[in-house]
Amino acid sequence: MLTDVAIRKIKPGVKPRKIFDERGLYLLITPAGGRLWRLKYRFGGMEKLLALGRYPDVSLADARDKRDEARKLAANGIDPAERRKAERQLGETFEIIGREWYERFKPQWALSHSRTVLARMEQNLFPFIGSLPINEITSPELLACLRRMEARGVNQSAHKVKQIAGMVFRYAIASGRAERDPSADLRGALAPVEKKHFAAITDPKQAAGLLRSMDAYAGSIVVRCALRLAPLVFLRPGELRKAEWAEIDLDQARWIIPPWRMKMKQALIVPLSTQAVAILRELQPVTGSGRFVFPSARSAQRPMSDNAVLSALRRMGVPAEEMTGHGFRALARTILDEVLGVRVDLIEHQLGHAVKDPNGRAYNRTSFLPERAKMMQNWADYLDGLKSGTSTSKKEA
Repeated sequence: MLTDVAIRKIKPGVKPRKIFDERGLYLLITPAGGRLWRLKYRFGGMEKLLALGRYPDVSLADARDKRDEARKLAANGIDPAERRKAERQLGETFEIIGREWYERFKPQWALSHSRTVLARMEQNLFPFIGSLPINEITSPELLACLRRMEARGVNQSAHKVKQIAGMVFRYAIASGRAERDPSADLRGALAPVEKKHFAAITDPKQAAGLLRSMDAYAGSIVVRCALRLAPLVFLRPGELRKAEWAEIDLDQARWIIPPWRMKMKQALIVPLSTQAVAILRELQPVTGSGRFVFPSARSAQRPMSDNAVLSALRRMGVPAEEMTGHGFRALARTILDEVLGVRVDLIEHQLGHAVKDPNGRAYNRTSFLPERAKMMQNWADYLDGLKSGTSTSKKEA
């Protein structure tokens, strides 16, 4: 009988070697150093072979358990190889269940997020464990997928893929096609990710200089208006650059972003300050006949590039470690709270975050509209004061 110590001491040779355990189980040693579990068994008067995984992903004890399960099936008149084939055909593989999970939950996600989830599975999971019955996948087999990602230097993505795999396994458990989630055993197995925040200016004095530079930006009118509007509405960069004229009512000073364009899949009403309305009215004669408020310079059928505002900041001399397009959200969140003393729930609601009432129910998009409209106007006036030097950098009593 084999032992773990003996297996570790085995050296590969010029030709494949078979190192037998007992009752048909053996380890195939390849010239490249692979250690593959194989089970030789007889069924219907014929000798057959069943692959049981790779050592050490499948340990000696696990291989023996799989051998015993296969022999029990054969003793009951069930061919283990045909049973595995039937399970795969019935949709019990990780890839088939993963795609089923994806299609079920995709409508709840933003388009960009759904594309990322599918790409991560197709690139990092399906090629390696996609054809395996989901109920037979071990923690070491999943870890091997994640280790490949770590080796490529994409540690943060490896953690994301682990989360995705866990959701697929839990979906399989809920639908009765798996018994456990092997990703749960991998806690602490991946190198930790250093959390990075979007670079942002949050000091009022620094913000004043940035705002004056943005007003003086000499680029195209589309990018200039996007730059000037960004701090006034403090939306996510994608929500801003994909703005459509059909969403905006300048007479009512209101912009309604539909749920499918929001990260949280909830529609958001953005009350527009007089300053924001003025910027949009300035831009309307230029792009108002098209779909997008900020169209691409190459085609009016597409919104501006996601790097347009970022590139403008760089041309203005603002370094990457100091400010990003996403940083306007942190600027507003910090100063509205710490300087202007605005209620945190109003700020969070306007940021498009999930905000719940005392009973745990999510507020709808029209909640606190008068208060939010007042907040947005006060915010715009405060920014004007920063540029002119009349706004205080401290909370006034």
